[in-house]
Amino acid sequence: MSFKTLAAIAGAAAILCGCATTPSVPPSAAVVAPYADKLALSGRLNVRYIKDDKQESTTVKFDWSQDAHNTEVALFDPFGSKVASISVTPQGATLRQGGNKPPLSAPSIDELSARALGWALPVAGLRGWLQGHATTADGKPWSASPANNEVTTREGWHLQYTDWQKDSSPPRPKLIDAEHPGGGDVQQMALRIVISE
Repeated sequence: MSFKTLAAIAGAAAILCGCATTPSVPPSAAVVAPYADKLALSGRLNVRYIKDDKQESTTVKFDWSQDAHNTEVALFDPFGSKVASISVTPQGATLRQGGNKPPLSAPSIDELSARALGWALPVAGLRGWLQGHATTADGKPWSASPANNEVTTREGWHLQYTDWQKDSSPPRPKLIDAEHPGGGDVQQMALRIVISE
């Protein structure tokens, strides 16, 4: 598996371009809809991280689908070609690439991504983050709003909801920036997630 392929997979399972963004709605106290087990959406993910004192980055498009127990993620390069697909079930996680490459499997997505990529993808967190929900550092449930758009999660991710879907009531996230100090071989991981309208 080439490094670029691994980087593309890393950027996705799941998603900084450093562009300034102006929120599309004024700050509001209205919170996002309640968390839903069932969700399907698509978007773009950019990942930046430092490993072995070298900065890496990649951008992929993604299709995300989840239900109460399973998560399916399809990853595409910027030209629309499928790079990989990831399945996470209660039984474990599987990563499939194109061509004749055998699938990779592990008991958890953390273990699979750590083995294949060198760092763990926050798929469990993304199930809620994509909807504007997280668990705070002190273990409390948190819901985003345009007026309350930053939180640090139990796993140490700092989330900022910097833009919202237009004409959406209740508000729905459009742009999420997530940063983590990393650990082990990986430092300063950052994700930028752009959710399609």
